[in-house]
Amino acid sequence: MLEKEMLQYDYKKYCSISSVKGGTKMNIQKVTDPSFRKYGRILEGYDLNALLKEMEHTPLDDSVIYVPSVNNLEALAVCKDFSERAFGGMPIQIGYCNGKNVKLNALEYHTSSEIDIAVTDLILMIGAEQDITEDYKYDTAKVEAFLVPAGTAVELYATTLHYAPANAADTGFKCVVVLPKGTNTDFALEEAGNQNDKLLFARNKWLIAHEEGGVDGAYVGLVGENITL
Repeated sequence: MLEKEMLQYDYKKYCSISSVKGGTKMNIQKVTDPSFRKYGRILEGYDLNALLKEMEHTPLDDSVIYVPSVNNLEALAVCKDFSERAFGGMPIQIGYCNGKNVKLNALEYHTSSEIDIAVTDLILMIGAEQDITEDYKYDTAKVEAFLVPAGTAVELYATTLHYAPANAADTGFKCVVVLPKGTNTDFALEEAGNQNDKLLFARNKWLIAHEEGGVDGAYVGLVGENITL
């Protein structure tokens, strides 16, 4: 979906004030809003048709499923296009994150951009790495929410905190995830060298969890409400 087409998208059913656990309120914004620019950008000029079609064969149930690398997705012509144009020739992986989710639970970042392609309408809850405090805490009150319409590809910059998307509808969400090859796969440091190392959760994945998030083995550093849309 091109940005000029997104300007005609009916955001009214989504982009209103949504209730959040604890009585807090959150405004669901548009990815076309200027407020999104510090977190990422809309990607144009990629043929997503075959990718979206192939995603019809991926599962969607009540739990959130993340698969880092899928051969059938990486065999498509758009994989080479993303590798060469979006990642400057780096080897990449294409996987997916599908399911039903309404909670923040955790935030992560990589040392590279991430491309998310909304197969269905979905909501991204995101923040800025720069707002992590010196003692590695992050206040969830700083999180912002953005609706990504189906068929839209967005690049999230390396400094953008993010995690699993949230539903834009009760039926759940499907999202293609494009990252440098090996990201989010098993990795553990033999010995930590500094305090930041305690956030390293997997290969090229630094993660801060909420105590209510139930993320086993994660560093708990999100303070405030575990946002629930």
